[in-house]
Amino acid sequence: MKSLRLLLFLLPALASAQETIEKLDPALDDILAPDTKVETLCSGFDWAEGPVWDEKEHRLLFSDVPRNTIYQWKEGDKEASVYMKPSGFTGVGKYCDEPGSNGLAIDEKGVLFCAEHGDRRISYLTPGGGKRTLADNFNGKRFNSPNDLVIAKDGSVFFTDPPYGLPGRENDTQFKELPFNGVFMSTPQGVVSLVTRDLDRPNGVALSPDEKILYVAQSHGPAPIIMAYTLAADKSVAGSKIFFNCKELKGPGAPDGIKVDSKGNVFSTGPGGCLILNPEGKLLGRILCGRPTANVAFGESGTKLYLTSDDRILRVALKR
Repeated sequence: MKSLRLLLFLLPALASAQETIEKLDPALDDILAPDTKVETLCSGFDWAEGPVWDEKEHRLLFSDVPRNTIYQWKEGDKEASVYMKPSGFTGVGKYCDEPGSNGLAIDEKGVLFCAEHGDRRISYLTPGGGKRTLADNFNGKRFNSPNDLVIAKDGSVFFTDPPYGLPGRENDTQFKELPFNGVFMSTPQGVVSLVTRDLDRPNGVALSPDEKILYVAQSHGPAPIIMAYTLAADKSVAGSKIFFNCKELKGPGAPDGIKVDSKGNVFSTGPGGCLILNPEGKLLGRILCGRPTANVAFGESGTKLYLTSDDRILRVALKR
């Protein structure tokens, strides 16, 4: 009984210690204040993913991939509400375990774009609330399951296409049409080109502020890395290097969602939670979440960082 009382006494402390800031370099103080706390905004999801801040409506939109649903959350809400269902699979019956939308992005005109697992496409919302397909194939072969996306200033959409949304995932033999898992780019008119096919499990994708570097996170056990691809003027790859290797980091999770702030600092989910790296690839610190963490998004004019961490939504204040 004494041990039980001690455990019950310690539970609040253990819960609060589950999400902490790990400072590995003094430069982290320029991004996060030393007394920064991690807030839990809402919870109860199967696998929260793809957050994006809707500046016009002052809300966070995010996917729950297994539930085939996009949720919305606003300041003051105790729970998130359904924004769109279905979000990524509109067929009949069960297609796979992760059929919904994954990555979300909003362009400069306020249009919402979705990377859809089940319908295997990049889609966008029309002013009337309907969906249109931007891209769903490469050279006539359907994508595996578009996972994450980033929109360039000219409207081009870069996106990753791993096998996680296929019914058989990497071993799928019934639906998989492409013999590789690629990174692609679509023009605003829907013309698709291959950016690279050299990653086994491309996942999160982001652009540097000058759009000369494309970052791609790979959620692959043997090679949990973040790649940096130098882009030529025509957006083709002119060079590449490993930006950061997560192999030696401890903690739950792998490189997944990734964002870059206006100064070129890279925020990538990875082992332990969210990694914060400077533009040279030096790890400044981590937001330790205590659970696999899928993706991140900047919000509220860059003063907040939102994290989709397994079954919950977290928030951290950022310095401007």
